[in-house]
Amino acid sequence: MLFDDSFQTIAVPSEGFFKDKGSKFLAYAFPVQNDQEAKTHLEELRELHPKAVHHCYAYRLGTDRMSYRMSDDGEPSGTAGRPILNILYSKDVTNILVVVVRYFGGTLLGVPGLINAYKTATESALDEVEVITRHLSHFYELRFSYIQMNDVMRIAKEMELPVSEQQFEMECRMIVEVRTTLTERFMTRCEKVEGLSIQLL
Repeated sequence: MLFDDSFQTIAVPSEGFFKDKGSKFLAYAFPVQNDQEAKTHLEELRELHPKAVHHCYAYRLGTDRMSYRMSDDGEPSGTAGRPILNILYSKDVTNILVVVVRYFGGTLLGVPGLINAYKTATESALDEVEVITRHLSHFYELRFSYIQMNDVMRIAKEMELPVSEQQFEMECRMIVEVRTTLTERFMTRCEKVEGLSIQLL
């Protein structure tokens, strides 16, 4: 199998809900790019639900199955974070954070009950949202003189590279997004343009 740079994630945040013996489980799914975004969403949910007893979560980043974090946040070990993460694996989605906020209803659910509750709440949030395919990519800053502009623009156009920033003066700069699988081809083409400097952002 060739290296595949595509992955599945969600385009927009979504919410789900599950109730068992009076306990309410509110699930929130967010698309995230990095640890910092995940932490920000967690902090916002803690502020939104200060009276909740647990804020359990799991998130995955990238296509590597090793890039994840999870937390049972005080629930018995393995009853919250792991079931949430397992749903992310089984649905094959990544760059996604799911937080399940629990309001305790007075009755203990036991280990199987908790695993089921966190799993079902997570599923309900993901069932509500469209899963989309995205590609792993890197951003490169290109610096070149005005004379090279046509050559650089041709590379961007022929390789269909999304341009996120550009300024054309005597000294020009452009920021392009390059899919991981195209990096080598992109570099080879750029090397042929005299005086073009490339920096990975």
